[in-house]
Amino acid sequence: MKAAVIRGFEEKFGELGDGRVYFAPGRVNLIGEHTDYNGGHVFPCALTLGTYGAMRRRDDRILRFYSVNASGKGVIETSLDELQPDDRFGWTNYPKGVVYTFIKEGYPVETGFDMAVYGNLPNGSGLSSSASLEVLTGFALRDLYGFEMSNQMLAIYGQDAENNYCGMNCGIMDQFAVAMGKKDHAIFLHTSDLEYEYVPLKLDHAKIVISNTNKKHKLTDSKYNERRCECEQALEELQKVVNIEHLCDLTPERFEVYKDAIKDPVRQKRAKHAVYENARCVEAVKVLKEGNVRRFGELMNEAHLSISRDYEVTGIELDTLQEEALKIPGVIGSRMTGGGFGGCTVSIVEDSALDEFREKVGAAYKKKIGYDADFYIVEVGGGPEKL
Repeated sequence: MKAAVIRGFEEKFGELGDGRVYFAPGRVNLIGEHTDYNGGHVFPCALTLGTYGAMRRRDDRILRFYSVNASGKGVIETSLDELQPDDRFGWTNYPKGVVYTFIKEGYPVETGFDMAVYGNLPNGSGLSSSASLEVLTGFALRDLYGFEMSNQMLAIYGQDAENNYCGMNCGIMDQFAVAMGKKDHAIFLHTSDLEYEYVPLKLDHAKIVISNTNKKHKLTDSKYNERRCECEQALEELQKVVNIEHLCDLTPERFEVYKDAIKDPVRQKRAKHAVYENARCVEAVKVLKEGNVRRFGELMNEAHLSISRDYEVTGIELDTLQEEALKIPGVIGSRMTGGGFGGCTVSIVEDSALDEFREKVGAAYKKKIGYDADFYIVEVGGGPEKL
């Protein structure tokens, strides 16, 4: 992978010279979906799949970008004087957004750079390729330009770029998981105050399997931002009757007491998912620490039903993958992961059932949906690094 991105860089920009090569992972969220912007808990982990980048500083203000994955589009050129978001610049709005945010926050990027990237995250899979690219860019800028900041700030600036430059109103989870990943551990993160804990992922005789629907989706074009708006409206209604800052400040029991303050039944369902999902996430981490992987799997299954029925962000593709997974003996738990509207499920599958899982779930999915799903047995990796 490192060789591929260097080769792509040198084909377009000449010898890398004093440039450098970096890596930032993707992420998968094990449980706690659509809670991050509602002040709740999440439980993601970084992957060994991710984004590789080769970067070299320039002496002028030109910015040149090249994606090995989208080689047919060639080099995209702009400059530090042309940092406004523009659909013409496609994927480069993510690194440009990070540059813009750095400058806004007092980290002067005064000269341009050449950047080639190569990713091995499945395209459109919901495994946070955008956050991976944002953190990669921030990590590289920090190194190349000598800025002082923590990895946690890289996550915060990456989220800022995605929210305010790219127009995707995401929470902090994706960038935090990418920037703060730790090998063989998941991150139990409280998104309201960024308190976090690394939890060892001990899945004896089982693996994490990502099942990709291969349904193309773009969250900024989907109903993701609409869901966030519905939650914000529900919160405003609840705040008239109970003193809370976030939806996830409520326990399920307290939500049931106050829920009728939410006048619209659809908004009430959205809020119910956030509150109950937060409680599931807290319990899931507790039982995993106790070694009760079976209960963890049950909570994953409950989470999928909630996000399908109350939050309504799954669709036939994701529901089919999850339903077919649960028909396989040896599947401990399965649920949608990511923003929804396409993307992936995450399943915990016993080693002895891995082949049957791929064969039978894959066949059933193709028969019902009409095209193939892809399956990845993933390893839990660390955060960004210089290679």
